[in-house]
Amino acid sequence: QVQLVESGGGLVQAGGSLRLSCAASGSGFSSYAMGWYRQAPGKQRELVAQFTRGGSTNYADSAKGRFTISRDNAKNTVYLQMNSLKPEDTAVYYCNAWRFPTNYWGQGTQVTVSS
Repeated sequence: QVQLVESGGGLVQAGGSLRLSCAASGSGFSSYAMGWYRQAPGKQRELVAQFTRGGSTNYADSAKGRFTISRDNAKNTVYLQMNSLKPEDTAVYYCNAWRFPTNYWGQGTQVTVSS
């Protein structure tokens, strides 16, 4: 069992930055593929950035060049550094941990970018 707790969301002006954190409890953190997803009102949840189990990273086109995912296995934490934020980045951001056949989600943290 893995529990995920996100933090770091908030209200920021366009062009600003935020760093989201996701702290994981439970064992085997380093063996999980970790990722960040987001869901805006009226839209489906979408991938923002992820580590695969092989350690490579994937980014949504909208995140490339602005967002950076990182992880600290010693702290059981994954981060999402978000720079040059835009109003369209406004959403609830969710942390995800996946290792077949399990899939865990955090409760989400709200990010609001004002224009």
